[in-house]
Amino acid sequence: MLGYGLDSDFWLGLLLLLTIVSVLLVSFNTIIRRWLKVERKKILSYNHVNEKHTRIDWIIRIIAAISLILGYSINIMSYPTITYWFLQPWYIIIVFLVVSEIGRAVMERKYAQNPNAYKVTILEMTFTLLIYISILNTDFWGLV
Repeated sequence: MLGYGLDSDFWLGLLLLLTIVSVLLVSFNTIIRRWLKVERKKILSYNHVNEKHTRIDWIIRIIAAISLILGYSINIMSYPTITYWFLQPWYIIIVFLVVSEIGRAVMERKYAQNPNAYKVTILEMTFTLLIYISILNTDFWGLV
């Protein structure tokens, strides 16, 4: 892979960053779930609370997909002069994830069997956002 513009230090730093972030997120998730006595969700599944939550989640996903397409189209058409930061894909995806998790927390608050389930969702979202913001503000913790 050397000679293509990226050296091995980049890949080592990226691997280290991903490992650290993964360990932090899994550890926080485990600790918070044990502390609030909430059962673990299945990995990589939708975990909808009820049918209403499923419909709301799909509406949010469709709006996010349309926003990504429209944002890309608008930014690509006006590229040489102006690009809008709020139409960048990274921004739309972050907003989509936050809105989706807030929707999940509201549905868990209203309909979940465990009254602490929404607290776990809010704490996980907040912790993930804090990690993301700290990575961006510290230039990837100086690793990459």
